[in-house]
Amino acid sequence: MEIPTKPTGRREEPPPPEHLGEVECLRLLRSVEVGRLAVRLSDGGVDVFPVNFVIDDGTVLFCTAAGTKLSSIQVEPIVAFEADHFDWYERTAWSVVVKGTTVQVTDPAEILELRDGELEAWQHDRKPFFVRITNPMITGRRFTVRRRIEP
Repeated sequence: MEIPTKPTGRREEPPPPEHLGEVECLRLLRSVEVGRLAVRLSDGGVDVFPVNFVIDDGTVLFCTAAGTKLSSIQVEPIVAFEADHFDWYERTAWSVVVKGTTVQVTDPAEILELRDGELEAWQHDRKPFFVRITNPMITGRRFTVRRRIEP
């Protein structure tokens, strides 16, 4: 049985990552539907949840049901949110991170408006709570993934 060896050839060094401004970060976030929400749990640990979301007035807006995610952000509202994309053909990728404070939407008029909006839960379960990440600190970068060049 042959032991696999490292592929021959050299790796092309990609250009350095491009740091993105807030406007470009928000544009990229609008181009995807799912991100990951990192929360601190009541036992001191952390967990990450995939959420579908929209960008609403410069904030990340998502809906959720009662459970770990909602109870965690009610106790510790500071969160991190991340979304990204990888283009297989161009071998480019981007990643945007939003850090901020979650606020549950409680105004009945706003909740009615949001229920008629573009944000819908992907699962059949009812997700009646809308949550916004406010005071966002938004950072992002775009980068090229290294390619192997044949000799």
